[in-house]
Amino acid sequence: MRRQYQTRLILVRDGMRFVEVVLSEPEKHVVAMADAYFFPPYQPMLFTLKGKSSLYPLRLPHRRARLVVYNKNTNMTSIWVVELSEVHAAARGGHHRGKIISSNIVPDVQPPMDAVEYAECEALVKEHPAAIEAMKRRGIYDMDLVMVDPWCVGYYSEKDSPSRRLARPLIFCRTESDCPLDNGYARPVEGIHVLVDMQKMEVVEVADNNLVPLPAPDPLRNYTAAATRGGVDRSDIKPLHISQPEGPSFRVNGYAVEWQKWNFRIGFTPKEGLVIHTVAYEDGSRGRRSIAHRLSFVEMVVPYGDPKDPHYRKNAFDAGEDGLGKNCHSLKRGCDCLGLIKYFDAHFTNFHGGVETIENCICMHEEDHGVLWKHQDWRTGSAESRRSRRLSVSFFCTVANYEYGFYWHFYQDGKIEAEVKLTGILSLGALNPGENRRHGTVIAPGLYAPVHQHFFVARLNMAVDSNPGAGLNQVVEVNVKVEKPGPSNPHNNAFYAEETLLRSEQEAQRDCNPFSARHWIVRNTRTFNRTGHLTGYKLVPGSNCLPLAGPDAKFLRRAAFLKHNLWVTQYYPDEIFPGGEFPNQNPRVGEGLPTWVKQDRKLEETDIVLWYVFGVTHIPRLEDWPVMPVEHIGFSLVPHGFFNCSPAIDIPPYDSTDENSHKETPMKGSQPEMVPGGLLSKL
Repeated sequence: MRRQYQTRLILVRDGMRFVEVVLSEPEKHVVAMADAYFFPPYQPMLFTLKGKSSLYPLRLPHRRARLVVYNKNTNMTSIWVVELSEVHAAARGGHHRGKIISSNIVPDVQPPMDAVEYAECEALVKEHPAAIEAMKRRGIYDMDLVMVDPWCVGYYSEKDSPSRRLARPLIFCRTESDCPLDNGYARPVEGIHVLVDMQKMEVVEVADNNLVPLPAPDPLRNYTAAATRGGVDRSDIKPLHISQPEGPSFRVNGYAVEWQKWNFRIGFTPKEGLVIHTVAYEDGSRGRRSIAHRLSFVEMVVPYGDPKDPHYRKNAFDAGEDGLGKNCHSLKRGCDCLGLIKYFDAHFTNFHGGVETIENCICMHEEDHGVLWKHQDWRTGSAESRRSRRLSVSFFCTVANYEYGFYWHFYQDGKIEAEVKLTGILSLGALNPGENRRHGTVIAPGLYAPVHQHFFVARLNMAVDSNPGAGLNQVVEVNVKVEKPGPSNPHNNAFYAEETLLRSEQEAQRDCNPFSARHWIVRNTRTFNRTGHLTGYKLVPGSNCLPLAGPDAKFLRRAAFLKHNLWVTQYYPDEIFPGGEFPNQNPRVGEGLPTWVKQDRKLEETDIVLWYVFGVTHIPRLEDWPVMPVEHIGFSLVPHGFFNCSPAIDIPPYDSTDENSHKETPMKGSQPEMVPGGLLSKL
């Protein structure tokens, strides 16, 4: 009996795959205690009274880890919570050991796929006889040319049930097997449909019912340096150097950052990537004022608009099915930032339980951002101008063919900007000779790019002027109204801003409206500015869109949260991901945000979470090939009555000698012109 138990235990252990291991984030008052170690205004929270007068330091609780474990033998997923406690060095050889707090099996789900599975799937498909024969029909006999990108199947019918762990790979073919720099995405293999059981790692089906010729090699397909692609690079770009001889203006203590009155902490998770914690601003005599508890990008969805197979199945949940953090770049391979840079590493538990480190994963640096403010008095000729500087914290990830850069910018005027930069390679399809499709753009002969959309979800747990966990925030929607003609509008030119309090979660499902300059303000219900109004921060949308799909589109079963640009919920610690924690092959309709808001919890004075959904509709163009120039999309959090005046009024004047301006020479062929003094004062 004992031997049978041990055998069963070994089977369970050998089948365990570690999908995700993250910090089980503690309650907010505990986070505030930890902040006190870094930010002096919170120091009193580290002590409590003992008796009448003496103080003794509070101890932080043991950290806890939350594990998502997939058992490859049983196809079951479980969630574990482990307390990370340190055992005395003499007792266990100096190792740290944990204590299991809980372990629960989660039925009827599939966790995100892992890079190890993707690599195994590619090798499996390339060795399968039916796939080899299908490639021979297209004139390809060298399987080293073949690239296999596994895609999650989504959920379209009971065949996609999470009772099996499935993938439907897309196949591409490079032109030259001995050239690793060749762009294989330029030759999509159309008509071969493969289904793989990722648990058993076996090919379930290979169907080759539609023979579409491989596109001819496109001479413009490659994007590497000229020497490797037979082109000529520009030769007239002069060096541009960013110099900070006195070092950066930020200070870093571990993962705690202080810069220009801002302070916050940096975190990182396998799904979200970069997370910004406990954002606050040092406001003179008012001390450290809280703005947000936690900011992150929690999901992105990329639905395609071509109804033909396989493109209608391209509906990737890049966070929930893959993981933005797991696919991040090491910037040691080439940094996208300039200036004096502070890097942070990211540490992950890999599929087999080992620890992997991605060095230089997060980039933090300062950037000059042009004019901050400026005014010239035309009567006296005196002028005041200040340059803007921002602190940027970012990371990049690659999900198959696409690249995404996620940025949080902090400004000296109290603004926070969230930005996503989209680049990479288009996901293409092949065409029969003479064929054209209205659901995409022909990029090259026999090659087209389907129309698609990119949606991102930012989760913003706001804490405007709030102590940790205090429920003192509310959200108002602001719309600009044109006043009706009448006695109060005799010239028919009047308009005004109308505010509407969002009282409950059902009321707080909102969409952008540029025609009314719609935005939303998070206010503290107990804190006032010098004019007697409530302090707040407003969410200002950038360009945006909604899904261009019918209400019964299959991908909207899992992505019903895309139906609105803004959702507001009352904070609950387990509500992190808008489509639920396991969107992969999820058969349940509307899991996540659409289900949570049915509780219709009150929002008038509570701990607020904003879920901002923003997207871009991509109609591909020839200029997107072979690699797309960056497209920018995002939003801003801007102080609205939070300060008593501009917080950037104390920025010192710009000293041009810092840039060695005396060394600058006029451009060839141009001479500076003298301007009369009287005209100068008016200018």
